[in-house]
Amino acid sequence: MKKNDWLLAAGITGLALMILSFQILTGKTDHAQVVVSIDGNPYGTYDLNTDQTVNINESNQIRIQDRTVRMIEADCPDQICVNHLAISRDGESIICLPNKVVIAIEADDTRNEIDSISR
Repeated sequence: MKKNDWLLAAGITGLALMILSFQILTGKTDHAQVVVSIDGNPYGTYDLNTDQTVNINESNQIRIQDRTVRMIEADCPDQICVNHLAISRDGESIICLPNKVVIAIEADDTRNEIDSISR
């Protein structure tokens, strides 16, 4: 490889590391909530800081523990949602397609509020 090839590879690697570190640092929230919906309709909202087990329509069960949430039980045939890793960051989700259950983490902060209005 020539010198310019090495510089290009180093630049791409550096850019990828910067993007990855930005996502890791901004994805964590101090106050987050777990939002559960079934077939697009809200089912419940739970604090990510409170350890608890939640039954969802007798078909699914989630566990919120140590600021993470995971599906621990489902009556779907493929069990993809149960085998999914625990989620802990804003924007992450677990979806059980057969039961139409969506578990998502949403930040509970005020970054999306309007700061001021100008004329």
